[in-house]
Amino acid sequence: MSEPAPEPAPEPTAGPVPSRRDELHRRLLEWYDESARDLPWREPSASPWAVLVSELMLQQTPVARVLPVYEEWLRRWPTPADLAAAPSGEAVRAWGRLGYPRRALRLHAAAVAIVERHGGEVPDSHDDLLALPGVGDYTAAAVASFAFRRRHAVLDTNVRRVLARTARGVELPGPSVTRAERELAESLLPEDAATAAAWAVATMELGALVCVAAAPRCARCPVLDLCAWRAAGYPSYDGPVRRAQAYEGTDRQCRGRLLAALRDSDGPVHRSVLEATWPTAAQREHCLAWLVEDGLVVRVGEDVYALP
Repeated sequence: MSEPAPEPAPEPTAGPVPSRRDELHRRLLEWYDESARDLPWREPSASPWAVLVSELMLQQTPVARVLPVYEEWLRRWPTPADLAAAPSGEAVRAWGRLGYPRRALRLHAAAVAIVERHGGEVPDSHDDLLALPGVGDYTAAAVASFAFRRRHAVLDTNVRRVLARTARGVELPGPSVTRAERELAESLLPEDAATAAAWAVATMELGALVCVAAAPRCARCPVLDLCAWRAAGYPSYDGPVRRAQAYEGTDRQCRGRLLAALRDSDGPVHRSVLEATWPTAAQREHCLAWLVEDGLVVRVGEDVYALP
């Protein structure tokens, strides 16, 4: 049997007509109910704090790497007050090798702010969440949506890619969120707040499991016949060049080595120990100074360093 004729691609900034919008909602929400991964931060029992912790940990980090750190983190610090009472260096130590360790300091600072400003309870409004240290627009929308079932457009990388393909007919979104892109996402939100929250996590899951960046699994897509990118013949991305981030030999790798030496120590570390972690002296000193400036490392004596 031949495939049905594809629908024409809509204009890039236009939302779908209501009937198509409703069908997108129905199919994707049904797919999510059947196919969603069982993740602890999605459990009904997950606290708003657990959702906030997961969102900061998941930034630029795969789920498989986050899970063990997340579980140990919440075992140790099940509430914002528990983390706020601990030294920030312990947060950096517990962050382990998740990468981008400034997120650990930001999460600690957010815990302190939650205790000081909100009586130890994660706030439920987007504005109050956005005012927390280290919380940007995406994280504020995600926590408000997933923890409190508020109606917000949640635009992470996966969601942006799903909407770019299904609604705009392009392979990938641009480097940063545009006003037109945000308006499109808001036009697609179901009116009911709880359903909108479910739609947000469903589109995110579709992008993570099916509508992936490279080699998307279109045959498994629940909205394949509604996809504007398919209808347009799968045109290739023609925006700004996307360069993969190198790691080997970079400052990021050097900083990671230095932090690992400090995390693995029970106390302050002499410079000689840090010197053994990286062969290039100039790069090592630059990265050590950078870590001190970021507050991830403190100098506690002549040639002696520690976590904060």
